[in-house]
Amino acid sequence: MQTRKLNVVLALALLVLFLIPATAFASGQEEEFPSRPITLICPWAAGGGTDRTARFIAEQLSDVLGTPVNVSNQTGGNGAVGHSAAANADPNGYTIGNVTFEVAALEYLGYSDVTPDDYTALMQFNQDPAAVIVRADAEWDTVDDLLEDIRQEPAGTYTFAGSGTASVWDLARVGMLNSVGIDPNKVKYIPTKGAAPAITEMLGGEVDVLTSSYPEAAAQIESGDLKALGIMAEDRVPLYEDVPTLKEQGVDWVYGTWRGFTVPEGTPEERVQVLQDALMQVVQSEEFEEFMANNQFGIKIREGEEFMDFMMTTYRELEEIIEVAGYGE
Repeated sequence: MQTRKLNVVLALALLVLFLIPATAFASGQEEEFPSRPITLICPWAAGGGTDRTARFIAEQLSDVLGTPVNVSNQTGGNGAVGHSAAANADPNGYTIGNVTFEVAALEYLGYSDVTPDDYTALMQFNQDPAAVIVRADAEWDTVDDLLEDIRQEPAGTYTFAGSGTASVWDLARVGMLNSVGIDPNKVKYIPTKGAAPAITEMLGGEVDVLTSSYPEAAAQIESGDLKALGIMAEDRVPLYEDVPTLKEQGVDWVYGTWRGFTVPEGTPEERVQVLQDALMQVVQSEEFEEFMANNQFGIKIREGEEFMDFMMTTYRELEEIIEVAGYGE
């Protein structure tokens, strides 16, 4: 009889042990977040500006959150592969999307049905104007010199690159040429998976002109292999103040990129807040400011709804320039 009673007691004790976690979960208590590694999806190739900033911030974020934040480069489709993967991930806070300007163009181009509305915005941390860059031994010393040659030579004489077709760097090219009355199709655009491969193409003599951010080509400019003819900004940028704007050279065109972080729509608000707080801690650090300055990346902070409003404005304004480029569906 005593043995039977002991067995009953043990069985009840085991049942209680198994039921406690389930009861706690049912009552609304959740696991501590984050309790396992986080994946940060970068939609562009390793070595480019987006990848470089993503890897630095991921490392800093790992320290703040106390869990690994691993960068996963998922490239292709003008950013569609990585942006779509980030939007369609489980909305549990363990996947962060490293979104760029191109997320606003994907639907117009038919690459993906993803738009900024498919995310919950965490934070924008960067904004950079496009630059017009050529090899150091190129005959052009000004943007006007380059544009005049494009006007005079037959269509297809000159090649441009920067990233994928209809990427921000491609659309920067389209807008620049269109603003001075040159058909964007008069030059050939060679798509790549990011600025880093485009720079390699240029150094190899396969491309005549690069449109990308200055920081992405800064190392090659400083080494004397490339030179910047101008930047598509309202005013000169203090980090590279010797580079004139296109406006100074008579070309009324301003354009550029931005980078930020999102999570899939539907991610619990409390987890969104944890990630926003951690990111804010990172971008307010001296290490972040030093990294961005050393690499000549511009800092622009927009958080939450402000960042979402900015993305949606970009999305709405893109329709016209994509039509000029002839890239619409």
